[in-house]
Amino acid sequence: MTTSVPAAPETAAAAARAAGRRRRIALAVVLTAAFMDLVDATIVNIAIPSIQRDTGATFSAVQWVTAGYALAFALGLITGGRLGDIHGRKKLFLLGMGGFTLASALCGFAAGPGMLVGARVLQGAMAALMVPQVLAIIHVTFPAHERGKVFGMFGAVIGLGAVCGPLIGALLTEGNLFGLEWRPIFLINLPVGIAGILLGRRFLTESRAPRALRVDLIGTALATAGLLMLLYPLTQGRESGWPLWGFVSMAASPLVLAVFVRYERAKARKDGSPLVELPLFKVRTFAAGAGVQLAFGVVSGLFFLVWTLHMQLGLGWGPLHAGLTGVPFSLACSTAAGVSVQRLVPRFGRKVLQAGALIMLSGALVYLWEAGRYGTALESWQLAPAMLLMGAGMGLIVAPITDTVISEVPAEHSGSASGIFNTTGQLGMALGLGLSSVAFFGVVGDTGQPGGAGAGAGAADALRASFVDATTHALWWICGGLVLVFGLLFLLPRRIRAQEAAEPAAPEGGAGPEQRQPALVS
Repeated sequence: MTTSVPAAPETAAAAARAAGRRRRIALAVVLTAAFMDLVDATIVNIAIPSIQRDTGATFSAVQWVTAGYALAFALGLITGGRLGDIHGRKKLFLLGMGGFTLASALCGFAAGPGMLVGARVLQGAMAALMVPQVLAIIHVTFPAHERGKVFGMFGAVIGLGAVCGPLIGALLTEGNLFGLEWRPIFLINLPVGIAGILLGRRFLTESRAPRALRVDLIGTALATAGLLMLLYPLTQGRESGWPLWGFVSMAASPLVLAVFVRYERAKARKDGSPLVELPLFKVRTFAAGAGVQLAFGVVSGLFFLVWTLHMQLGLGWGPLHAGLTGVPFSLACSTAAGVSVQRLVPRFGRKVLQAGALIMLSGALVYLWEAGRYGTALESWQLAPAMLLMGAGMGLIVAPITDTVISEVPAEHSGSASGIFNTTGQLGMALGLGLSSVAFFGVVGDTGQPGGAGAGAGAADALRASFVDATTHALWWICGGLVLVFGLLFLLPRRIRAQEAAEPAAPEGGAGPEQRQPALVS
């Protein structure tokens, strides 16, 4: 009697196919999570007028709907990464995805502006748990020889999210599915999130860092308090008549942040696990790059909010019309980003980024001229040249900026530097949204508020004109910010030093270079 035994090569091949299938599903799960986060950060702006009409939200509430997400994400980014290193990336990823899905449901069923803002803050905090694990999971899931292809797919998905976010938001808002108005832009996350959790539980592999840094809760609390003392009165002050307590709070904010810096130095001496590695700022190019990232974040946060409100409340366009008008911007940004990294920056260095700032500035000036010349009669095709210029200029900056800045940071600190750098960009966006109180809404005044002067006969044209005036005023701020960005870029190295690693690092506490940059494209 003979017993047939499967050949060893066939068994090995079957095991390899099963492992490959498991890795592909795991990749699909984490890429979907990154896509969800990016789309959710960009999808909201296009629905803001609909949210305001439906919920009666004030302008400050509208600002917090977007700024609350960015601020919570930024403040939790480094801590979320460290929690994954300590307790397991799979565990924190699933926890973050579950919380993100729950927060999406709360956003979709929000009974009023206050609940919506709170749910958006929760959403941002849960994204801060979920997103930092993505690159780390990819690193431990795929062997080194496969990572190049995987990171290429990762970049493609992120670029797709940057282009699709506003369009998805426009289609869902304009479609008014089941009479839910803007709510489907959040509810669409529910089936995706649930599927991601179920698949992630089965196919993701757990991993931890061999030497994880400790969580700096006191540092996080001090940074949060200092930033809120600045952003809250900046956002709420106009509607409250700029009370004295607001100015006192803003004046005290630098003092609290100074305490944060002193504590971080003491924390570094005590256990080497500060929230922010302050010695990184002694590297001139990193400090200058952080300034560029902060200023560029301010410009981006202010521009995308102003642009959306100008198209819908100033020009009277619907969400889909506004979303389609943004397609040239997104396509130009994606195209320029790819060309800048692959061809231009290796040859011309920082001049590419400076050209990007000047091209963006020229686009903002064209937009400014057109808004002033055509007023409420501005058409989509007339706006297209400005959109192409601004999109192309942004693409030349956002794609190579991280590698340019990190290039002179010691290799052993590149992960921390990347996490801090991306956090700085998110904080800049939150600050830009806060500054819209002065740069934009202060010009509109109270006429655009729910129940304001917009209800009277003939007042609609005056209201739209006020939004156009506010747009031109804000565009001057944006131009000033771009001039500042252009000047700071002179402090970056002329050339990018070749990186020792051929693939992006998974930074502690932060998304990789190509993960959050496209989030500016909203």
